[in-house]
Amino acid sequence: MRKDEKNNIPTPASSEHEINSQLQQWVNLYAADLYRRAYYLTSHRETAEDLVQETFLAATQQFGQYEGKSAPKTWLQGILNHKVADYFRLRFRQKPSQDIDPSANDTYFTESGAWRTEALPAKWDDSPENLLDVPEFGRVFEECLEHLPATWHDVLLLKFIESKKSEEICQSLGITTTNYWQIIHRAKLQMRHCLEQLWFQRR
Repeated sequence: MRKDEKNNIPTPASSEHEINSQLQQWVNLYAADLYRRAYYLTSHRETAEDLVQETFLAATQQFGQYEGKSAPKTWLQGILNHKVADYFRLRFRQKPSQDIDPSANDTYFTESGAWRTEALPAKWDDSPENLLDVPEFGRVFEECLEHLPATWHDVLLLKFIESKKSEEICQSLGITTTNYWQIIHRAKLQMRHCLEQLWFQRR
């Protein structure tokens, strides 16, 4: 049996049985964490499960490229990130484009995307940090997020959850910079309205 002595990982010259055995160990160790990340990014259980399966399939096909310079979990997360990006890119291409009227934001936002003083949301009693600890608010937030148009949903996830830069998001989803900022503005507006209706005005 030939192994990377430092990481105890089969080398590309190892037998197929040895490689499959190592991959099965990785499935046991990391599948749950990868699923949580995929679900966090897509908000869809079946999609998250599919992405994790695709990640391990790709890991099987690309095993010879793994040199052990990073932890196995880090390597697998890198593959998963590419799968998630491909998912968003394909999802965007499969749905019709959504034209956005730029003037629709004028009542609420400045050109830079900040709230206009006269249109600021009502003061919320709970701080964002406290709200994140409230399970009921989390469910309302996810419900509001799911009611966004698919493209808006994807843009918000990539920007605020995945912390992608605007250039990366535009490239991944195949949208223009102008369209990107319009989507951000409208999505912020719709999320505000939804949260106030389903959470703050009911308290």
